Amino acid sequence: MRNRGIELWIALGLIVVITLVYFGVVFVLKGIPGASSIFGHGMGIVGFILMLFTETLYSIRKRQRRASWGAMSTWLQFHIITGLVGPYMVLLHTSWKYNGLAGLTMLLTLVIVASGFIGRYIYTKIPRTAVGLEMTSGEVDSQLSRLDQGVQQYVGQQRLDRETTRKLSELHRQRQRLQRQKDSLAAARRLMATWHAIHIPIGAALFTAAFVHIAATIYFVYLAG
Repeated sequence: MRNRGIELWIALGLIVVITLVYFGVVFVLKGIPGASSIFGHGMGIVGFILMLFTETLYSIRKRQRRASWGAMSTWLQFHIITGLVGPYMVLLHTSWKYNGLAGLTMLLTLVIVASGFIGRYIYTKIPRTAVGLEMTSGEVDSQLSRLDQGVQQYVGQQRLDRETTRKLSELHRQRQRLQRQKDSLAAARRLMATWHAIHIPIGAALFTAAFVHIAATIYFVYLAG
């Protein structure tokens, strides 16, 4: 993946900015903003929307293999950013109280975030095309063959300049990386399938609890009174 890890730095930067804003509000209010305050509700609403984006947009893009609206790698980066920033905003929304359904929702959120990190690690073990689509064994073999052809054009040259040496070294690194991925491809796919079987039900439980929590909040705060 191009610029691997940049999505974590972007998410960290956004979390730092949100944290500074949060402490600014704490300073102004001289206390922790309540979950039902304007600021608390705002954090919860935006955080939940980001979590919905995390749950839906990347999955929709992944099913459209021939779509041209953005590379899969870019959508995955967006998925990771919203998957970290959204839950953090929901955490701040709770005003550090985890009773009842709100507590269960927060616990499931933390579990799904941890699961997401595991999924990202497994994802990097599966070879992919330039736009981030999962490669088949045949596609991996084809790419290895092209790399071998690229190496062969330099073999037998009497004198290699610095730029040629650099290119040859890069081709060797690419081939070694792709060969390692090919060797672990079957295991990585089994792990990914197992991960999906665990991650998706947890996500469904999380959003079920979140929607019930939202409905209960709307009823008891705005309708029942």
